[in-house]
Amino acid sequence: QVQLVESGGGSVQAGGSLRLSCAGSRYTGSTPCIGWFRQAPGKKREAVAAIDSDGTPTYADAVKGRFTISQDNAKKTLYLQMNSLRPDDTAKYYCASSLPARCWGAETLRPLQYNHWGQGTQVTVSS
Repeated sequence: QVQLVESGGGSVQAGGSLRLSCAGSRYTGSTPCIGWFRQAPGKKREAVAAIDSDGTPTYADAVKGRFTISQDNAKKTLYLQMNSLRPDDTAKYYCASSLPARCWGAETLRPLQYNHWGQGTQVTVSS
């Protein structure tokens, strides 16, 4: 059973920063793609950033240059550093894993590629 637990959300003013963390269960034998997604009220869940099975990061256009995704394999933790936050970044942020599947390239930003999801952490950015 894969369990993903997000933390680090909160309320900030526009221009501020937050760092999200996602702690996951240990798993050996496969290298999934892992990523961050977000969903605002009344909107569809959308990709934010992901790391493919070769370790290559991919970003949604809306966050390029502002957000950075990284992982600590020893701690089985995924991070999302969010800088220059804007009100339209307000959403619930989820981490996800494609275990046991692997994925690469454009697949990494497709929510349907992911089989395991955390409960989410709320990010609110005020103007």
